[in-house]
Amino acid sequence: MDYIIAHYQEIALKGKNRHIFVNRLLENIRYATEGLGIKHVIDKGGRIIIDLSSNVKENLLKERVSKVIGVANFSFGYKTSNNIDILKEAVLQYIKDRSFKSFRISTKRGYKEHPLTSMDIDRIVGAHIKGATGARVDLTHPELNVYIEILPREAFIYTERFPGQGGLPVGVSGKVLCLISGGIDSPVAAYRIMKRGCSVIFVHFHSYPYLSKTSQEKAGDIVEILNQYQQLSRLYHIPFGEIQNEIVLNTPSKYRVVLYRRMMIRIAEAIAKKEGAAALITGDSLGQVSSQTLENITTIENAASLPVLRPLIGMDKGEIIEQARNIGTYEISIIPDQDCCQLFIPKNPAVRTTVSEIERVEKTLDIPRLIRMGVEHGKMLTSPHEQSC
Repeated sequence: MDYIIAHYQEIALKGKNRHIFVNRLLENIRYATEGLGIKHVIDKGGRIIIDLSSNVKENLLKERVSKVIGVANFSFGYKTSNNIDILKEAVLQYIKDRSFKSFRISTKRGYKEHPLTSMDIDRIVGAHIKGATGARVDLTHPELNVYIEILPREAFIYTERFPGQGGLPVGVSGKVLCLISGGIDSPVAAYRIMKRGCSVIFVHFHSYPYLSKTSQEKAGDIVEILNQYQQLSRLYHIPFGEIQNEIVLNTPSKYRVVLYRRMMIRIAEAIAKKEGAAALITGDSLGQVSSQTLENITTIENAASLPVLRPLIGMDKGEIIEQARNIGTYEISIIPDQDCCQLFIPKNPAVRTTVSEIERVEKTLDIPRLIRMGVEHGKMLTSPHEQSC
């Protein structure tokens, strides 16, 4: 194969700003395929053309391109002339070693000034293949589908399409900070916001040495997987055990979970502002646990001045698990660990708090000092497997 032909969908609807999205997608593809035998990556006629060298690592290249957000689908193929006589012979040579009893020609013109319509090309090339091979044309369930894309100075031919991630290229929608746990939900939330074009930084709260380091290790492994969908990001590990201890000693037990979450939001926001992130991301799904009732979500969000986005808010657990499997984080997420929110958790947590109620309780806490504790004692990692706190 000489080329990869990659297509985008949502980007094509962007009008005058389309070039911004396309240029970002080109940059992300170049980053993802670096060192794999790529000559050039260019936008041509509404599709991305990736020029391959002779020593290309095809399997690894396929895996990398499939995870570039913004690519809807892609194919390995060949380039030839768009002249119909040359084209029909090129298609015949391309498929000559394949065994098939039925086929279809599917032509798409990226160059509308070509003298033949898509249906004309389908008919002429199809007749040539049928005459040379004896195979029949089947437009519904063909054994072989030959795709032809017509451009101003050439044509590309291929027979198989591979799915991409779709969405908008990471980086076009700004930077956000995601509160990442070792569980199932927050990695899916991060992935879903990446598909809307956001570059994601991560913050993980842990209670070591009160609890084991397992959640930190899992968070690092999860971020490493998520980095396959975006360029390398930062991961902050925030020690939260001492902060939790102060909350336990100074507040009624039923409010602990909501107070934990409000402190996490405040600390995450301080890091987000330092990083220039415009919003916070959580893995909340409405009604899933006590901190995710509508009332508690409202109370927790009140602690933030930045927007708090919740990509999973309307998803059920089955849908979240399915997507976690698809993106590759599920098997890590289900490894047993000791999440920091399990530390000092009450038997009967409050499920319908109000802002005024929680603010009265928080008067017993030195909140600015607790925020500083979290930020100053945290550690920023540029590689998920650096030594953590």
